[in-house]
Amino acid sequence: MSKPKQLKLAAYIVGSGMHVASWRHPDALPEASIDFDYHVRIAQTLERGKFDAIFFADSLAINDDSHPQILNRFDPAILLAALARSTSKIGLVATASTTYSEPYVLARQFASIDHISGGRAGWNVVTTGDATGATALNFSRDAHVPHEERYRRAEEFVDVVRGLWNSWEDDAFVYNKEAGIFYDREKVHALDYKGEHFSVRGPLNIARSVQGQPVLFQAGSSEPGQQLAARTADVVFAHKSDMEAAQQFYQSLKSRLPQYGRTSDDLTILHSISPVIGETEADARRKYEELQSLIDPYDGLRFLSGYMGNVDFSQYPLDTPAADVVFPEVNGIKSQFEDMLQIIQTEKHLKVRDLYHRFFGTSKLDGFIGTPVQVADEMERWLHAQAADGFMLQIPLLPEGIDLFVEQVIPILQARGLFRKEYEGSTLREHLGLAVPSARPSQSATANN
Repeated sequence: MSKPKQLKLAAYIVGSGMHVASWRHPDALPEASIDFDYHVRIAQTLERGKFDAIFFADSLAINDDSHPQILNRFDPAILLAALARSTSKIGLVATASTTYSEPYVLARQFASIDHISGGRAGWNVVTTGDATGATALNFSRDAHVPHEERYRRAEEFVDVVRGLWNSWEDDAFVYNKEAGIFYDREKVHALDYKGEHFSVRGPLNIARSVQGQPVLFQAGSSEPGQQLAARTADVVFAHKSDMEAAQQFYQSLKSRLPQYGRTSDDLTILHSISPVIGETEADARRKYEELQSLIDPYDGLRFLSGYMGNVDFSQYPLDTPAADVVFPEVNGIKSQFEDMLQIIQTEKHLKVRDLYHRFFGTSKLDGFIGTPVQVADEMERWLHAQAADGFMLQIPLLPEGIDLFVEQVIPILQARGLFRKEYEGSTLREHLGLAVPSARPSQSATANN
């Protein structure tokens, strides 16, 4: 008899929590995003809960509208390398941009983290949704790269990185002291890639890791984003407003896999949720409202503005119908903007004052505000409805939210057979049930030679 499908779980960590006013909570540590011991504690708690991975996003520019917890924080790749020595099982995933990076440098960085961690590294592939254009100005550019071009560059970038990760076959380094042979020259491969955006000779100056190569994460759900994910990603995490939208995305993305010779099991889809856990449902609601009370409406709208074309919400009274707001063309995260615009046009009752809470509030999905049993029930419902293979937790208030989830929700999921009681392997690929990629040179990375 086949084992029942189990949830995959990751946690998206940003300072004192995902809620934009989390730092103001009486129990919060405002400087959490620059406190390494705090991050060690979070990672070790997640590992105790047998999570698949801990996840850190990144941005390469800040402004007055930025989430407070990204104004002062670590470079995520360096943080992963440090956390690798304080943990032993949990996957370590960080964001790095294909628009503002070079493939050789990135391939070397993440391969190094993979070795240091014993095969637990993951790279979240992003093209950078730079709505304000501030990132471009930090990289000697006058304007952000257009959306379609960013994805063409990303397609090449991923191919080059994967090709570089395959520079060495698994047994290429023989270290034969007697014969004076350090490596087998027949088992190292120069990439010699020449494409529209990149020309990279290779080989990479670091061997393959125990898991072959780092796991590829992605979050884009636009048409080019889905195509890139269907061809290259191991894990995708989505942000949909309800189960029906999540089911549609799940089916759309999974249906694209066969054209690349892949099956449904080759790609894990995690849905982003922000659970608020209380002893009773009323207690959870109280916690929810307490966080909401800490945010000034226009502060929340300024944060939202970066995702909606940098619109100036201050010109609109809070009771203005959201459908009356004029939104400019977006060159950032288009799929997310289009989803939000569709909701505004459909949910006619929404006012300007409602928008932050609707899209970035403590929990967009009310089923995840409640008791540990209620939260576990909702997670199980989504799994069985094929709306997700698991969840990316974006906890509103840390560390409390992670502590409660690990102590109270995880045991319920384990008792139902929905989540592991112990790690069955040591690498991130083993946690996710992914095969080790072939050590042969990547065919897609040499196609343009």
